[in-house]
Amino acid sequence: MRRQKFYQITVSSENRVADIIIYGDITSFATDLTRWYGDDENIAEVASRQIIKEINDLDVDTINVYINSYGGEVAEALAIYSALKRHSASVHTFCDGFACSAATIIFCAGDVRTMGSIALMMIHNCMSYLGYANSNEMRKAAEDNDKINQSSIEAYKLVSNLSEEEIRRMMDNATWLTAQECLEYGFATEVADMEEDDAEVQQSAFGMIRQAILNSQWQVDLSPIMQKLTKLQEQIEALQKEDDDQDPDEDDPDNDDPDDPEEDPDDEDDDKGNTKEKAKRFFNFMFS
Repeated sequence: MRRQKFYQITVSSENRVADIIIYGDITSFATDLTRWYGDDENIAEVASRQIIKEINDLDVDTINVYINSYGGEVAEALAIYSALKRHSASVHTFCDGFACSAATIIFCAGDVRTMGSIALMMIHNCMSYLGYANSNEMRKAAEDNDKINQSSIEAYKLVSNLSEEEIRRMMDNATWLTAQECLEYGFATEVADMEEDDAEVQQSAFGMIRQAILNSQWQVDLSPIMQKLTKLQEQIEALQKEDDDQDPDEDDPDNDDPDDPEEDPDDEDDDKGNTKEKAKRFFNFMFS
């Protein structure tokens, strides 16, 4: 009986775009867990050796990486990070929910890094399990952890505007960062819901759809479904771009009317409510 995979890679050959969805823990044990228990929906593990070959084989111009993960092993995350950085394609990472611990390293691999408006990121110092150990082994483990931490720090320094000392202090405090803080510190280049309403609906709806598909118990190959979803999203983006190009008033200073009344602040709340309602309707339409 065929079960869902614990990660998903879909490719749109026509648009030369690949989507990688990492929803689960990043661990070298993923292969063993899958072999022992099958691709059960409760075993959401991602191993670098199972993804890197597929990343290396991708013949695309853009790679989108969607992340919702508590983290895992630093070594696995570093390998995925390196594979994404090494690839010739433009990499766009999205934090759909949580990007914690080792998952933050993968998030930082993006040339463009998008946080959902209510997504969270958490950075901390790495940890090791010693079991029975003498004092020399404990001291060595502490020294090793410091070196492992440095790898994460270097990845953070490449994207953030923080000093190494500030990054270390955040890691020491196991710091949780909101989407806005990620944008302020440079970990993210944008927050999805800061865009126009249509972009908000698209990000929210497609995020809900992806999660529903990956969490479903369908006993079918999900690749065709995910490919159709990717194509639909690309078509919506193309229509949005076409609409923007045809808007004669956009960015035209001659059309500014100084006598226009100021925007009613209540309108902004109404817009947010409408955005959520649109996302719900789109989701219900796709799955009803």
